[in-house]
Amino acid sequence: MPYYLPNSDVEKFADRHFIRYQVLPGMTGLWQVSRSNSDDYEIDKVVSLDIKYMENWSLWLDIQILLKTIAVVLGRKGAY
Repeated sequence: MPYYLPNSDVEKFADRHFIRYQVLPGMTGLWQVSRSNSDDYEIDKVVSLDIKYMENWSLWLDIQILLKTIAVVLGRKGAY
């Protein structure tokens, strides 16, 4: 299934931002569990965290992200 973004978001991307699409999107990620509020969307920060994930991927990192996701959801932090 293709992954689509609104044109208004894609128009803001620089060439370096497209590297993050080399990995299939998951149900959570570093940005989702690292942001402090629902308005904390800065494309360079998002891409930086995605690249950090890609470069440091491990099963342990995935487990950490899942555990943080549970904490964020239950704590209702940064959720819409």
